[in-house]
Amino acid sequence: MAIEFYSALKERRSYYGINKDVQVSDERIKEIVEFAVQHTPSAFNSQTARLVVLTGEAHDKLWNITTDILRNVVGEGDFTGTQQRMDSFKSGYGTVLFFEDESIIKSLQGQFPSYADNFPIWSNQASGMHQLVVWAGLEAEGLGVSVQHYNPLIDDEVKKEWNISEDWKLIAQMPFGNPIAQPGEKEFQPLEGRVKFYK
Repeated sequence: MAIEFYSALKERRSYYGINKDVQVSDERIKEIVEFAVQHTPSAFNSQTARLVVLTGEAHDKLWNITTDILRNVVGEGDFTGTQQRMDSFKSGYGTVLFFEDESIIKSLQGQFPSYADNFPIWSNQASGMHQLVVWAGLEAEGLGVSVQHYNPLIDDEVKKEWNISEDWKLIAQMPFGNPIAQPGEKEFQPLEGRVKFYK
């Protein structure tokens, strides 16, 4: 089990060349996402993570929305690189949207005022763990995955389009699909100076 866990983390990469030709069932994707939500830890067992999975037309619509918003931001500037990036995400099979329920965070801040400043930090940490679990799970099924952050630019349109609660804060977008281009070699900084051990 430990070998499989380490292998999943080691093999996890950011894939930008993906398409819709996946061999993984929607049921399996749902199982991975639900497993992550059920079993990933959160501070005070707050369970603030809220995930939305978009496939098919909904997935395409997300990246059309994002493209339109970014085009307005860029204005008359060169949009070529951004368009290529948007097209690469849209070419995938689906996207997982990661939200955090701020109503729970605010409730905990009220219940535990001495920790109030920490709850948003802990919420972001929990979201990061959820992202890693889903990422590794999808990658273990042979899918190409990356994590994107077009929030807060797209937040209002996303909430409007999919009737998302105002209490849910968008944290990240995770497009995934069948990998058609391999990522480059990983580069690592020396562990010396990054990890310390004391006895």
